[in-house]
Amino acid sequence: MNYLDTFREMLSLRGLTDHTVKAYSTYIRAYLEYLEMLGTDPQDASWDLMRDFIKWLQTSRDLSDRTINMVISQLRFFHMYVLHKQWDSTQLPRRKFDQYLPFVPSREDVLAFISSLPDLKEKAMICLLYSAGLRVGEVCSLHYEDICRKDMSIHITHSKNRSDRYTILSQNALDILTQYWYAYDRPRDWLFPKAMGGDGPIDTFYVTRHINAHEERLGWPHRITPHSLRHAFATHLYEDGTDLLTIKSLLGHKSLASTSIYVTLAKSTLRKTVSPFDSKGGTL
Repeated sequence: MNYLDTFREMLSLRGLTDHTVKAYSTYIRAYLEYLEMLGTDPQDASWDLMRDFIKWLQTSRDLSDRTINMVISQLRFFHMYVLHKQWDSTQLPRRKFDQYLPFVPSREDVLAFISSLPDLKEKAMICLLYSAGLRVGEVCSLHYEDICRKDMSIHITHSKNRSDRYTILSQNALDILTQYWYAYDRPRDWLFPKAMGGDGPIDTFYVTRHINAHEERLGWPHRITPHSLRHAFATHLYEDGTDLLTIKSLLGHKSLASTSIYVTLAKSTLRKTVSPFDSKGGTL
């Protein structure tokens, strides 16, 4: 039995995307190689052995507690849907981990970054990340017809949670996008097709690579990412008075709990809040 192929097949049957299947297979492959090194069949692996694998993985690869929890989730899926065994969560407890606020670039830094990008294709993709709050995969998967100029919206049909949504189309972003479209042979299918030909969309690492390269040109530290620009979109909207339910809808979040982080990230809200120590207006 090819355990890895069966694992991938079960993930596909669950309806996960090819990208997710590939990502989820990474540590199961490492687990199967670990068992092979010990001469143990996965059906015979004990809880002690799985705990040893987790310890070895964290030590050898210096993984975060958050990543270890992801590995445990993958082991659980493998145990239940490939080996068809009951999973006992008391045998491999999930880790507690520190939570940090994500980096959010200021409006000034975002505009300086985008306006100084030398290439129209990079500029168009990166301004969509910020101006519409898109995920990098959503930008790469855009089709020409997803850009709705009539009502200034963008139709997202390849979202992370597998549900369609509409988000806003900025006029400034549309102007840059139009310049790109004419300069790059007016693509009619994928809005950002593969750079070296083919009939698929551009790879997501294209955007990340060019963000890092532009930070180096500017002499900035490597802090801006595609997702930090999405965070900036939502944070700046909230600072301007947009309600959380609207932001939730634009981002495509399933739960309002995911959107509520922007209350914490919005600095203008913090600046407007008066400490009770100062609220009487007196001095000591």
